[in-house]
Amino acid sequence: MSHNSVQRFLFKELNIRGQHIRLEESWQAMLEERHYPQAIVSLLGELTAMSVLMANGMKHQGRITLQVQGSGPITLLVVEVTHDLKIRGVAKTNQTITTESNIDELLGDGQILVTIENTQTQHHFQSYVPREGSTIAECFELFLSQSEQLPSKIWLTANEKNLGGVMIQKMPDTDGQDEDGWERVVHLTTTVKDEELSTLAAEALLHRLFHEELIELFTAQEVVYECPKDRERVEEMLKSLGEKEVRKILEEQGEIVIHNEICNFHMRFNEADIDALFAENNDTLQ
Repeated sequence: MSHNSVQRFLFKELNIRGQHIRLEESWQAMLEERHYPQAIVSLLGELTAMSVLMANGMKHQGRITLQVQGSGPITLLVVEVTHDLKIRGVAKTNQTITTESNIDELLGDGQILVTIENTQTQHHFQSYVPREGSTIAECFELFLSQSEQLPSKIWLTANEKNLGGVMIQKMPDTDGQDEDGWERVVHLTTTVKDEELSTLAAEALLHRLFHEELIELFTAQEVVYECPKDRERVEEMLKSLGEKEVRKILEEQGEIVIHNEICNFHMRFNEADIDALFAENNDTLQ
C-alpha cells in the first residue's frame, strides 16, 4: 500500500465530499538535502498538501502552482503539482528561523498566489488567496468557500517524515439530506490529532472519525516527487548565451555551475564539456 496518495471520499447519506492525503516517501524526497528548520517544513508541507488536494481531479492537462513571496524570514515558497500528481517545491529564507512559527511571523505580508495552468489551451488563471487566517488551512478554507461556492474545512499537518490532511466540502444539497449533517461531520473531524493525520491510511482514519456514517472511499491516486535533471535544457540555455559569453564565464570561474533551485541540484560544465557543446554548433556553421 502506497504511503503517497490522495483519496476522495463521499458521505453517501449526507452528500458531503472529502479528500484525504498522506505523503511519506515523495515528501521526504522533496526535503532531501534541504536542511529546513521545522517551521519551514510545516509550512511547505501544508502548502504541498493543499496543492495536491486542489490538483486532484483537474479536468485538463496542466499544473497548479502555489507561490508565496514573503517579506518575513521566508522570502519564497513555491509548490508545483501537475494534473497527474507529480510534485516539487522549494522554500527560501534570509535568516535563521528559531521562534517564528505562525504564518504572519514567517511570511510577513507575503501574498499567496494560486496559478492554474491548462497546457492544452495555454491558458492560465491566477488568483490571490486572502491571508485571513493564522494557518495555511484557514486561508484556503476561505478561498475555496468563495471560489468554489462550497463551504470547505481543512486540517493539515507536516513534519520531516510525512504530511497529512483532510478536506471536507459541503455540497449545495447537503442540508436537504440532513440539516445537522455538516455540523456533525465538522465537529467529528475537529477531534483529529496531527499524529493521526500524518500516520493513518485513509480507511483507518475515516473509520476512527466517522464510524457511524456511511462513507464511500474512491480509488487512491499516487503522488510522486519528480524533478528531472534536464541537461539538454541547460545546454540549450548555455547555447543561447553564445559561445563568447560562455567562454568568458568559464575563464573567470574555471567551470560553469548551474544550480537548479526548485530541484536542488548542481550541473557542472568544464572546458571539455563546453568545447563539445559548441563543436556541434561550429560544425553546422562551416
